[in-house]
Amino acid sequence: MSDNPIPPPAGPVPPAARPMGAPTGPVPPEEQAAPGPRRVRLTVSRVDPWSVMKLSFLMSIALGIVLVVAVALVWSVLNQMEVFSRIHEIVADIGAQRQFGPILEYLEFSRVISAATVVAVVDIVLITALSTLGAFIYNFVAVMVGGLHLTLTDD
Repeated sequence: MSDNPIPPPAGPVPPAARPMGAPTGPVPPEEQAAPGPRRVRLTVSRVDPWSVMKLSFLMSIALGIVLVVAVALVWSVLNQMEVFSRIHEIVADIGAQRQFGPILEYLEFSRVISAATVVAVVDIVLITALSTLGAFIYNFVAVMVGGLHLTLTDD
């Protein structure tokens, strides 16, 4: 007894169930001995919105972490190059400390990281929501036009 509980269909295989390029008649034994890459044409007719939401949530968390780390690295490189201290010196030299002093306070590390974290959290929410909405829209459109057709090859 085989492990497959579903027996193979009896009779000829309909053309839609055959892989692309498959012969329609009996295959001679010499052609069966040399298997080549199989080609299968599939259609993505539905995408599960729940799985899209989970995947996009995890991917957006990873992108948010990358964003915060990248901002921290860029800020530390600019700080090591003394860019911020030179900006403070230029503002002091031209006597514009009163006008630009409050703006320069936003260049502190804690404020820059806080802003990057807020942007990352907003991105997480937006990417997750838009990806889930995209899955619903895809399912709706796939019902009307038949979905996305793929041809897969077994190399």
